[in-house]
Amino acid sequence: MSKRKSPALVAFQESTRLLGEEASGIIARYPHGVFSQLRDMIGKPFKQVKHLIDSLYLPFDVVEDSRGAVSFKIDENNNFSVEELLAMVLSYAVNLADTHAKLAVKDFVISVPPYFGQAERKGLMQAAELAGMNVLSLVNEHSGAALQYGIDKDFSNESRHVVFYDMGATTTYATLVYFSAYNAKVYGKTVSVNQFQVKDVRWDAELGGQNMELRLVEYFADEFNKQVGNGVDVRKSPKAMAKLKKQVKRTKEILSANTMAPISVESLYDDIDFRSSITRQKFEELCEDLWERSLVPLREVLNYSGLKMDEIYAVELIGGGTRVPKLQAKLQEYLGRTELDRHLDADEAIVLGASLLAANLSDGIKLNRKLGMVDGSSYGFVVELDGPELQKDESTRQLLAPRMKKLPSKMFRSIIHAKDFEVSLAYESEDLLPPGATSPVFAKYAVSGLAEASEKYSSRNLSSPIKANLHFSLSRSGVLSLDRADAVIEITEWVEVPKKNLIVENVASSSPNISAETAAQNMTVEANENLQSESGTSSASNSTAEELSASNSSAEEPSKTELLTEKRLKKRTFRVPLKIVEKTVGPGASLSKEALVDAEAKLEELDKKDADRRRTAELKNNLEGYIYATKEKFETSEDYEKVSTSEERQSFIEKLDEAQEWLYTDGEDATAKEFQERLDVLKAIGDPVFFRFKELTARPASVEHAQKYLGQLQQIVNDWETNKPWLPKDRTDEVLKDSETFKSWLDEKENDQKKTSGFSKPAFTSEEVYEKILKLQDKINSINRIPKPKPKPEKKPKKNETESSAEDAKDSSTTSEKNNTENNKAAYESDGSVTKDSSSTSEKNNAENDKPASESDGLAKEKIDPQPEVHDEL
Repeated sequence: MSKRKSPALVAFQESTRLLGEEASGIIARYPHGVFSQLRDMIGKPFKQVKHLIDSLYLPFDVVEDSRGAVSFKIDENNNFSVEELLAMVLSYAVNLADTHAKLAVKDFVISVPPYFGQAERKGLMQAAELAGMNVLSLVNEHSGAALQYGIDKDFSNESRHVVFYDMGATTTYATLVYFSAYNAKVYGKTVSVNQFQVKDVRWDAELGGQNMELRLVEYFADEFNKQVGNGVDVRKSPKAMAKLKKQVKRTKEILSANTMAPISVESLYDDIDFRSSITRQKFEELCEDLWERSLVPLREVLNYSGLKMDEIYAVELIGGGTRVPKLQAKLQEYLGRTELDRHLDADEAIVLGASLLAANLSDGIKLNRKLGMVDGSSYGFVVELDGPELQKDESTRQLLAPRMKKLPSKMFRSIIHAKDFEVSLAYESEDLLPPGATSPVFAKYAVSGLAEASEKYSSRNLSSPIKANLHFSLSRSGVLSLDRADAVIEITEWVEVPKKNLIVENVASSSPNISAETAAQNMTVEANENLQSESGTSSASNSTAEELSASNSSAEEPSKTELLTEKRLKKRTFRVPLKIVEKTVGPGASLSKEALVDAEAKLEELDKKDADRRRTAELKNNLEGYIYATKEKFETSEDYEKVSTSEERQSFIEKLDEAQEWLYTDGEDATAKEFQERLDVLKAIGDPVFFRFKELTARPASVEHAQKYLGQLQQIVNDWETNKPWLPKDRTDEVLKDSETFKSWLDEKENDQKKTSGFSKPAFTSEEVYEKILKLQDKINSINRIPKPKPKPEKKPKKNETESSAEDAKDSSTTSEKNNTENNKAAYESDGSVTKDSSSTSEKNNAENDKPASESDGLAKEKIDPQPEVHDEL
């Protein structure tokens, strides 16, 4: 729809599912079938959701499912859970990503508000799984905004504290983030890397821009009831309230930029129009208590941090609700600042930061800029143990992760126990629970196998009591889980081990306790002494070699050893994996495997219906477009009379009228197959006419191009004869022959076309002409690529034995002459009596060139002067 954001809506109109903007278009007519606020309903108990939809005047038909969560009733046969509806919205987002990326997107990062608890996060992950998404991580919204804020800044010279204040449609929160930098080695160089750490976050999960809109809705509803009178209450009409809420949203947006805004709703109730207006001052009075509530998260963050106002570098505003002028004024007044920071896009900052995290976590994208992120858990967690013979004390309830614990993290706890037990995970404080949570416990596990392991090893000599080790993980997404449990049994037993001392018989029988290592050393020393006495005059290197030889010979001497054993106490540790079964119940419980399979089947069926609906709509548009376009062509162009008879055109127009009438009557509910069949029938009549019409201009153009190319071809062959004489004669003749054949075919076809009526099939087509030209071009290009052959090397005449021996003698004498000359040259140069003369080299070359061949050949037979003149050598 050419918009930068899409409404998170899913609607059902009869048997049709609509998503995004399509669902938004019918919300005023079918308010009971357009489902919204889905993110705030996931993981919530039924009563909480029912209260929410009633407060927002949403006429949804909801029932309670087996988990105690809400289920939406679409019709008599179809109910959908929140996870299933949210999966539809996420699937719509995936399709948007695929369309704009022009490829299949598989990996995702999803942003969530900081107050999301374990049930909400797990439910959202399951919805993403149903949508076919591979979720790399969930990310808190404030972390996404901090990523977007810090990715293009440098904190190496100055660290800073920044507060992010976000008021969206339904929630408000404030976050304190500390930005800094650290040094790291990258390819051997020290570079500065930016990082940020989330220090604290506080929220109001029931305060947002939607609360302001509800104040306006209530105000205008009262005003309409007074205008109509007669005890009429517009709140009892879901359609009227849907229309009013839609218009109130626009009115609030107008008030953000103007001091007064009108409101107009046609046929609001019982065909009665409603028109009114409101000033910004009145709007601010209606929301007076909301302004004070909006400061609470910010006040709490600053109070708990202990920072002064001047230590806060910036207060960044994000979220659509922060555009309200009165809210900005209240924040400025509390912070004591004349201006607030608005460097981030209020709507897109969070999603842009989430995309940066997705790029960093994925394998296919490398970020040039680095920004470290340290986020923390919004809640603290404890672990509680329950089972037979377990007394409730400090050991059975332990703090597992304090609030703002770094994400991700691993935890380990140990308990001394010999029976099977249960593990419960709960929030640390009952005063800080996720919205709608009725109990701090959010997960339960049954750990079994410990009693069996204890019984198995109880008869052994236990060195310490049997204990169970529990391994927990707090994922990057903020989800806490029990990953593994082991039973640890430590036993002390008498075992036989070999003695360290070995008896050597051939050394000092009177000393049986001498170790084998000592005996070997003694033998080596004696052997070395004997060798040294025999060869005392040898050098140090020889002595070393003799010592090594003596040592080796002594090691090779046969010796008998006897291996002795002894009993010793040895400690052994056994780790036995324990079985873990999740027993979480209630609204926070995940969908069962059977429910997931059923949900996947339902969603797959809906996707198939949507594809068929889109295909049907596409073919209907194609048929309608073909009818209108064809009629327009016949009405605006007289050239079609040259390629079709009047009877043919009249018959075709009647077929078009018949199809058009069917399209708007019986064709309203037709299938994709029927639309395709109708279109094929019309194209079977119209395509030959349109083809002949196209050939009216295309065929003469192709003939002209062919004749021009044939004229160029003769010049190409002539150039070959001049510039490339090595080209095979038969290949060039073949090209000329083909060109003559093509020319004859063209002349023949042109004559046939002149005899053919314009209403009949053409004698030849432009496509045939271009195909023949391409064949000729391919043949010419293949000949052009023939390389010039390399010249053959000249064969040297064979020499007889006498000439060969003379040549060898010449080579040897030349070498000797060169060596002597170089020596003489060095001597002359050292004395300074000879200088380099470039003319001497030239004279030598001339003399050698003037020397007759006979003199050169007889050089080997003459006696060579061992002292040639130096200037000749130079």
